[in-house]
Amino acid sequence: MNRFFRGVLSHRKFVIALFVCCAIAGAILSLGVKVNYTFADYLPQNTASTVALETMNEEFDGGAPNARLVIPDVTIPEALEMKEKIGGIDGVDGITWLDDAADIEGPLELIEEEVLEEYYKDGKACFSLTIDSDRILSTVTEVRKQAGEDALMEGSAVNTAVATETTGTEVSHIMIIVVPLCLVILLLTTTSWFEPILFLLTIGIAILINIGTNLFFGEISFVTKAASSILQLAVSMDYSIFLLHRFSAYRKEGMDVREAMINAMHKSFFTITASGLTTVIGFAALICMKFRIGPDMGVVMVKAIALSLISVLVLLPAMALVSYRLIDRTQHRPLLPEFGKFAGLVFKIRVPAMILFLLIITPAFLAQGDNDFRYGAGDMFGKGTQVYEDRIKVESTFGKTNQMVMMVPRGDTAKEKELSDAIYEIPQVTNVISYVDTAGAEVPIEYLDEDTLSQLVSEHYSRMVISVSTEPEGKDAFSVVEKLRQLGKKYYGGEYLLAGDSVSTYDMREVTTSDMQVVNFIAIGAIFLILLLTMRSLSIPVVLVLVIETAVWMNLSVPYFTGEHLQYIAYLIISSIQLGATVDYAILMASRYLEERSIRPKGEAVLEAVKNTSLSILTSASILTLAGLILGAISTNGVLKELGVLVGRGAIFSAILVLLVLPGILYLLDKVIEKTTWKANFFREDKQHG
Repeated sequence: MNRFFRGVLSHRKFVIALFVCCAIAGAILSLGVKVNYTFADYLPQNTASTVALETMNEEFDGGAPNARLVIPDVTIPEALEMKEKIGGIDGVDGITWLDDAADIEGPLELIEEEVLEEYYKDGKACFSLTIDSDRILSTVTEVRKQAGEDALMEGSAVNTAVATETTGTEVSHIMIIVVPLCLVILLLTTTSWFEPILFLLTIGIAILINIGTNLFFGEISFVTKAASSILQLAVSMDYSIFLLHRFSAYRKEGMDVREAMINAMHKSFFTITASGLTTVIGFAALICMKFRIGPDMGVVMVKAIALSLISVLVLLPAMALVSYRLIDRTQHRPLLPEFGKFAGLVFKIRVPAMILFLLIITPAFLAQGDNDFRYGAGDMFGKGTQVYEDRIKVESTFGKTNQMVMMVPRGDTAKEKELSDAIYEIPQVTNVISYVDTAGAEVPIEYLDEDTLSQLVSEHYSRMVISVSTEPEGKDAFSVVEKLRQLGKKYYGGEYLLAGDSVSTYDMREVTTSDMQVVNFIAIGAIFLILLLTMRSLSIPVVLVLVIETAVWMNLSVPYFTGEHLQYIAYLIISSIQLGATVDYAILMASRYLEERSIRPKGEAVLEAVKNTSLSILTSASILTLAGLILGAISTNGVLKELGVLVGRGAIFSAILVLLVLPGILYLLDKVIEKTTWKANFFREDKQHG
């Protein structure tokens, strides 16, 4: 490797120019990366709801309804006129109103009250829309324009449109805040005013290259787009800090600049790559998820960490050698005190800290798995957002509703009528729009107008649009999905199809729940193996994984104890992210303990380990915490907000356990560690005296 390192430094100006060109190219290419904002698109292709949606799109002009539009102060004729106007918008594949569910030519009093109030109440008309998933933003924007300022819209299509419109802007705002705050933290924790700029430039160039190379994937999820750059910045910074600290140490020993950097690169290579590898594994575990947002983020973040490692090991040495005089001129005294007193405090409280740790493990583990989970995008936007306020206003008049679509083989109208009657017996079902309900089973198909017919009957299927008085997800909605599938199977065996937001969310729950065990097993197992090989110990990997996993459980148990629901997507992703990103803290502490233990007694080794690693751990944890919490504070998207809070809070819990609990465990298990660690060579006073 020395030959490679010397080659990098010999061509340092070329290296810098190459990376800068790649960064510029990355910034340009990133403009062409497509972003997908629809959760359901990431279900496995063979999932029942996905197959149903694809078949529906092939057979009918419109898919499942995905939005509600409410227009106030309209008469029946005005509502019909508005229906025709909205239905003519490019991207509106279908629109349903009262005239599709009942005969409106006669007195309204003759219409069943429950059906009437689903579509028309207090002079307000509520339309059900099916919006093309490929043109959601432009279509929703045009519908709002045509409907007027007083109109209200809600539904999954509206959520997706708002997410599309706001995510990119919010990510830019977050980075504008995060980068200066990272700079402040680095200025406080380093001894040169210029070093932090080198750190940020190194990782910033890696980020630009990463987002540009996402073009090769065709498209990425909005979760990946929003979180990847922030996470890359937060988890990669310590690599560059470690390298330059080594560089400074060798220079203080009297080495010339070039030799100091070569030695720093050589000595840091294994440590940095090992640290990076644990982070990579955490993200790589997401690739094993069936729910494809996991693989989407996993692949992008594995690439991100790899690019960060390359930048730190190639670009940073080149830039440091070019600018070392500036580094020297901007040296200053440490701005933070040494951590000797803190180390003494940690040593004094080691016993109560471990007791508290043992008491926390079980309830934290049980609580984190018993959260009230949300699986879909139904409540993506919470209180304080326009989307939330509009939804509440719509529901205050027309109640909670969502629609599902069942497709059955065409031809047997008598069986369709029996099925429709059975569906009506489900308490939450308020209305069914189908051929047999609109025209009657005895009315010949040729008597229906073409527009109505195209919505209800295709070449192979009859379609039933089922209105349900539930939220898109939850126990009631999922109960209806199960009952509808039972009825479909009863009357048509495996030939029926069921689609809709609730159906997709139900399947998403099934898929993501099974993913959780797989992802955790792979992440924990792989990281354990890496630690086993790098630490050459049987006991230390167990200790480190237990400490960080407990921090993960503590993090995920907070929503349970506060009574808040938790987005399952965030829950699923954070387990791997926190484990992979923060196990580095534990590795740093344990490695320093083993190093110190070879030359001093265990008590002194603990003190020295805490004293010499606290600053690095706190620096890395502070950056990750700030990045996560700012993402949580600024993002209006519920999934991203929750993911940010979990990342920030997780870094805090991990740092606390590593700094306050792990040293005591190392002290207590000193003899076990010695016996289970290859060539431990621990210090013994009797050997010294001998």
